Amino acid sequence: MNVSAHLAAWRAARAVLLAQAMVFAAAPAIAADHPLAEKPLPVISVAGEGKVAASPDMATIQVGVVRDADTAREALDANNAAMNRVLAALKGEGIEPRDLQTSGFSINPKYIYPKRASDGSQSEPKIAGYTVSNNLTVRVRDLAKLGGLLDLVVTLGVNSGGDIQFTNAEPVGIVAKAREFAMKDARARAETLAAAAGVKLGPVVEISESHSAPRPVSLTRGEVLAKAAADAVPVEGGENSYTVNVTARFEILQ
Repeated sequence: MNVSAHLAAWRAARAVLLAQAMVFAAAPAIAADHPLAEKPLPVISVAGEGKVAASPDMATIQVGVVRDADTAREALDANNAAMNRVLAALKGEGIEPRDLQTSGFSINPKYIYPKRASDGSQSEPKIAGYTVSNNLTVRVRDLAKLGGLLDLVVTLGVNSGGDIQFTNAEPVGIVAKAREFAMKDARARAETLAAAAGVKLGPVVEISESHSAPRPVSLTRGEVLAKAAADAVPVEGGENSYTVNVTARFEILQ
């Protein structure tokens, strides 16, 4: 290797050493700016709850038509005729198409199972007829009509269902009010804790929320259909309760 080559190699090695020295010199400053373990922020963590009760303004009812016949065709025709009468009557009472939804449809054979022979054998079951079931979900937005509608559909052929759920068509504002109450409750709890501990409450640093829909007020199928068969059903909507829970963390000022 000639002198020029040796000189070039020495200069390259020197440049690498200088670069490494600069990196090591900067490391303490970087570590000082970004410590490996920062001191945790002192906080007060509390839970708050807000509840709002509201009278329902809408009901959802489940009604169905069940028909039996010797053949599937006959059972289907009988079922269709009854359900068409029910649908026409509901629309005639002001129920909009958007509030009518088929929620279940089935065609099932009915079997006869022969008795077992003395040797334990048994013949294959035989089809004795068919059952067709058609279920309908109806939203009733005028609760004053609810009892009369139940009486009407039973008169026209409904013989299954009867569940009623009272709800609110626009619950957003109700939930917002419950959310507001929950946050006020959380802040009041945090202020009480801070005063008792002799510290000053700072700003909120974290909030999480959960809420529950109201439990529907339901009438059993048997109860509804039995009353509807005798007279217009007396129904009471009661109140729906909306609950919001929050967890909030407040900084403790130093």
